[in-house]
Amino acid sequence: MILREIAALFVDDGRLALAILALVAFCAVLAFGLRGPASGIAGVLTAGSIVILAFSVRQGARRKPH
Repeated sequence: MILREIAALFVDDGRLALAILALVAFCAVLAFGLRGPASGIAGVLTAGSIVILAFSVRQGARRKPH
């Protein structure tokens, strides 16, 4: 019960957390598996984070009544 409450402080939306983990994993594959350029990987990570955050905010706004 207490652990669930503590986890909820860090992970409010499970889909958001999974999307971020998937983005980080994708960037890790680009960096270590494909030996991509650091600036390109940083761009993918930044742009991906912004897109994920915007999508999450939009979904959250739709769920909550005005």
